[in-house]
Amino acid sequence: MSMPMRTPTSTPTRRTSTTSMPAGAGRPRAPVASTSLDLLDRSRASLLQACRTGDAGERYVEAHLGALRAAAALLAARSLPNGSGSPGTGRAIRTSTTRSRPRSVWELLPRVAPELTEWAAFFAASARRRAAIERGGRITARESDDLLRQAENFLEIVQDLLGLPRDTALAPISRYVAPVSWSGASSAGESGRGT
Repeated sequence: MSMPMRTPTSTPTRRTSTTSMPAGAGRPRAPVASTSLDLLDRSRASLLQACRTGDAGERYVEAHLGALRAAAALLAARSLPNGSGSPGTGRAIRTSTTRSRPRSVWELLPRVAPELTEWAAFFAASARRRAAIERGGRITARESDDLLRQAENFLEIVQDLLGLPRDTALAPISRYVAPVSWSGASSAGESGRGT
């Protein structure tokens, strides 16, 4: 599974000021709903929790949850109940009251933010891995750390897409990473990847 590459249109830049301006900052943006802001706060909290844990499986699950909440924040910001989309996006998803099969955030994300299609595919694959870990599968520290870094990058991209300034006074989440051990039961001398 390859990790998504940052494209010029979605690459956030770190700046020296206390806030960064998103691309197209001269355009007026619709205000971001409190639901989206809450989901972004919860996303960052999940990523910080992932950093604090010493278990690789728990780190992987928390990092994925952080990415999931960031994606949900973008969906919430760009979706209106009548399906008309938020001003200036040109995209929408229907949130009508008619019943249809449940859809994953990773299925819906490319419909409202096509520039994040590769990220959606990456995190959809990591969702399958997360489910295996929650059923007792094992994961290496490297895999959990890689997902944590990707989830942090994804959160920053979502913030940029929503036109939210970033407070550079906050250290990158990855500065808080604690040492991590293998997830799951292990026997002496066992090495290699689990499922």
